[in-house]
Amino acid sequence: MDIHRHPELLDRLAAAYAIGTLRGGARRRFESLARERAPVRAAALIWQSRVASMTELEQTVAPSPVVWTRIENLVRAEREQAAMLAAALKARAQPAGGWWRNLALWRGAAGAGVLATVLSVVTTVGLRDRLGAQINELQAKLSAQPQIEYVAVLNDDQASASMLVTFDPKNRKLTLQRVGGYQEASDKSLQLWALPPGGKPRSLGVLSQEKLLQLAAGEGDVREVPALAVSLEPRGGVPSETGPTGPVLFKGALIQKML
Repeated sequence: MDIHRHPELLDRLAAAYAIGTLRGGARRRFESLARERAPVRAAALIWQSRVASMTELEQTVAPSPVVWTRIENLVRAEREQAAMLAAALKARAQPAGGWWRNLALWRGAAGAGVLATVLSVVTTVGLRDRLGAQINELQAKLSAQPQIEYVAVLNDDQASASMLVTFDPKNRKLTLQRVGGYQEASDKSLQLWALPPGGKPRSLGVLSQEKLLQLAAGEGDVREVPALAVSLEPRGGVPSETGPTGPVLFKGALIQKML
């Protein structure tokens, strides 16, 4: 089947490939087609760039001081080695018994060796302590990173992707990214709804006009919810109990990731 001749299917597969829900043999086949077919490759790149823009939510992390300390120690060691080599060459050029009989040289070399040993021990202990602190810091940062467990791609009535929704149960955050060109009027608001099976739609929040935003939510709000929808409502949204009062603009299945 030539998926590049089916734009809707290609868009869905590219979205699933970019967000990581396309796995196993299906993922390998898609990658093979992307290498052979320019439209498939372009669709994958478009969705990868859309998902990559979500990193704007991440905070900038400065390099650890231990990196600069290590560089400084290496530069200092190279300078000391060069100085010792220069002193050895100078002593070798002196007459009267040769450089191996030069007591001052041997004393200097011995002193330099002791100093290098002391510096090595101190540096090793310091690096060990700093690396331990660095590991603890990295572990804390990793535990604070979003743990995406639910993903939904919401499409418009033309089956074009318009919004990417992810849910992080650990931090209780719904992240929404607009990937289409739709923009509501200033007197209107978009409202996100959970569509539980056999139940009334339940509001998950009113969206701002930003391209990337977050809403607070608990896992109970999305667990066993097969689909999400976005409706156009009066500015500020409507109460959850009334359900959507305006047209439903975007809709899509909510998928729970297995890994």
